[in-house]
Amino acid sequence: MSISVIANRLTQGADLKTAVQELVNKHRISAGSLVSCVGSLSRINLRLAGAETTLAAEGSFEIVSIMGTLTPDHQHIHMAVADAKGHVFGGHLLEGNIVDSTAEMIIHSYPQLSFSRAFDSSTGYTELVIDKH
Repeated sequence: MSISVIANRLTQGADLKTAVQELVNKHRISAGSLVSCVGSLSRINLRLAGAETTLAAEGSFEIVSIMGTLTPDHQHIHMAVADAKGHVFGGHLLEGNIVDSTAEMIIHSYPQLSFSRAFDSSTGYTELVIDKH
C-alpha cells in the first residue's frame, strides 16, 4: 500500500478543523489520517466524552497529541492540549480551535482506500467504513 504524505504549516488565526477539511478537499483525499500536529492554540473547542458537553476556552494551549481519520465529508479527530499549568484537556475536535503562533501538520493519504461513515445501530453513531479500490 502506498501512502502520500502531506505536510502543511498553519499560521496564526487559522481554524484547525476548517484547515484540515480544506487540505482534504485540495488534495482530494478519499481516505486519510491526521498523524501529527505540533503547535499552539489561542482558543479551544472540544466535544467531551459522551458527546453531550463541550469545552470552550481561551488562553495559551499547546497541542500535545492529535490523531484522526479523514473522509471526504467528515473528520473524526481527537486532540489533547495542555494549558500554561500543564493541565491536559482532550476530546473531539470541533470548529473553533484557533492557531496561536503555528501548527505544523502531517496528513497521510491512502490512495488505494476509500473511507466513509455510516450509521451503526449498535453504537448509535456514524462509524468508519473502509473500502478498497
